[in-house]
Amino acid sequence: MLYSFSLDIMHLITSWLLQPVVWGLLFFTGLAIYEFGLALGERLSVIPALQAAKQKQALISQGKKRIERADFITRIAPMLGLMGTLIPLGPGLSALGSGDISILTTAMTVAFDTTIIGLFAGVIGFVLGRMRRRWYDNAIGELERLEIAESVTDTAKLTPVVDTSIKTA
Repeated sequence: MLYSFSLDIMHLITSWLLQPVVWGLLFFTGLAIYEFGLALGERLSVIPALQAAKQKQALISQGKKRIERADFITRIAPMLGLMGTLIPLGPGLSALGSGDISILTTAMTVAFDTTIIGLFAGVIGFVLGRMRRRWYDNAIGELERLEIAESVTDTAKLTPVVDTSIKTA
């Protein structure tokens, strides 16, 4: 009795989860596309402007924030895709047991669609994260090279030059 009741509750909860999972997938897909547009703007204007202004800390903080967002998409979207795959399979397999192929077909379609959308958003997030890491690392590395070159130049200005070619007799 209790076992049946707990299974019914679990089935009810998972059936309620499908709609939020689908909406979450659509949100993360839209967010991934939006982030792709932001990344183009970053690459073409924001990073060069911060680099020209020699704002290393701003580059580090913005890069960290943007990379974390891409990583978030990379992790969450495929998880939602997997949830969207597994949730409709239970009722679909149940329908197969009772001989109702149309419910199974709908369940399989939803399962495959959510998997593909989750992986698509995850791939966009992964590519964005990798590109952003490279862009920000290169920009920060260039600023560090400039800082070193400037400190060497400043040190050379302060160090007196000794002429060793003059011989004392």
